[in-house]
Amino acid sequence: MLDFLMPEKHAISILKKDHDTVKDLFEKFEKAESSAEKERIIAKAVNELKIHAVIEEEIFYPTVRKHVGSDIMNEADEEHHVAKVLIAELDQNRGGGDHREAKFTVLAESVRHHIKEEENEMMPKAKDLDIDFEALGQKMLDRKAELKDIGKAYSGLTDAEISEMDRFVRTHTTGRFGPVHAVEPLRVFELGFEAIQSSDRHKSGIAVRLPRILRLRMDKKPQDADTIHMLRELLATCEGRR
Repeated sequence: MLDFLMPEKHAISILKKDHDTVKDLFEKFEKAESSAEKERIIAKAVNELKIHAVIEEEIFYPTVRKHVGSDIMNEADEEHHVAKVLIAELDQNRGGGDHREAKFTVLAESVRHHIKEEENEMMPKAKDLDIDFEALGQKMLDRKAELKDIGKAYSGLTDAEISEMDRFVRTHTTGRFGPVHAVEPLRVFELGFEAIQSSDRHKSGIAVRLPRILRLRMDKKPQDADTIHMLRELLATCEGRR
């Protein structure tokens, strides 16, 4: 079936529409003149990419992996990982500046390459699968709706608080682990997230999906904050329910 003949709710149509959305944001970023406009574009593009990655990894990739083949799918997994590292660094440093813009440019180049490979190699093979792609697409749309509701609170910090926290991190960093900064435990944040899981790629051994800062809790002392042990208990409880 030709792409323009595919229904809007066809799973591949949905993914390609997402691709067009982020490519358009990349082009707008390249044409933007003010730092404020670039920051708005970065925030929107990062959120779009996070949601897109979830529906691919949770729904589309597992469905087509066996048919498409491990070589193409494993490469896609690694390209997602590279993008996530860059996104994590953008999330960590919202202070603006040339390096932030350069990092987003590298992310855009990486994602454009990933899109080209998906649309030229993965999707043509996936189309041959004898499955209900519209039903799969509806499942993806439903998941996107859930994730967008969760992602509306991308950050509960004001611009002033973000600037202050950027300065705080820069002056109170005690160590670095890749894109992650270890800082003196002097501030408490209230965090929200969509799910928690074990992770071999994180120093803590724990990862959360779609994390976002809800607010800075100046009413709390560091000793009032949840600990890694509490998170492990939460993880064990969640895994016990699966």
